Amino acid sequence: MRRADDPDEEKSVREDEERRQERRERIRELFEQLRRTGDPRIRDQLIALNIHLVEYLARKFANRGEPLEDLLQVGYIGLIKAIDRYDLDRGVEFSTYATPTIVGELKRYFRDKGWAIRIPRRLQMRDLELNQAVDHLTQELHRSPTLHEVAEHMEMSLEEVVEIMESSYAANYLSLDSIYTNDGNDRGFSLLDYLGGEDDDFSLAEDRDTLAKLISRLSDREQKVIYMRFFRGMTQMEIARELNISQMHVSRLLRKILDKLRGDLGGEKEG
Repeated sequence: MRRADDPDEEKSVREDEERRQERRERIRELFEQLRRTGDPRIRDQLIALNIHLVEYLARKFANRGEPLEDLLQVGYIGLIKAIDRYDLDRGVEFSTYATPTIVGELKRYFRDKGWAIRIPRRLQMRDLELNQAVDHLTQELHRSPTLHEVAEHMEMSLEEVVEIMESSYAANYLSLDSIYTNDGNDRGFSLLDYLGGEDDDFSLAEDRDTLAKLISRLSDREQKVIYMRFFRGMTQMEIARELNISQMHVSRLLRKILDKLRGDLGGEKEG
């Protein structure tokens, strides 16, 4: 057993940290090259360097009944999205940024797959036998059989019969795309009509972050005008009085600043 102050262990830890630091620097260099050139080959290098992250995260979901290969494919999609959206100027390490994007893709995959409930093969076969038993007993008794009668006929416990019936109910799900009708309602409706859309706050947060960065590039005077008009809610007359300039000058200045921000914001989104 090694002691905590073992020189060999300390050397190994130091070398591991150096390798991680070199890796982080390499990834940053590649993102800088990708931003300058847009070369898809650099994008491929970034994917290759971060495949281990996809594998690590996908394995955390591997015990939920889906093949690991499928989870890896979904994770790669999340990785590519993270690479395309990553912004070096935010100062966030790429793995920190990419992790929630990859996990989000994996969770979305399970959510989409979860509409159809998978029933174990054993219960599927017994459900067929149960239906046949109920039909047989109904004809024989000239009435619907009780659960105890079904259990006795199938030579199983009451609990097993209930389990089979519950699994059968769980398998009957509603399609989101199907059209259902109400009495007196000719148009009909689908369940999709009652589902919420995407939360706009996500895109708004992205826009606010970009806008804050653009405002920081303005001159001190331009930033002051923006602050007085949109954060303090001052009128153009009040701004003119405080800056000792004409109201017309304030109007032209605001128009110039806003045109500049709109142009820069459009350029950021295209980039």
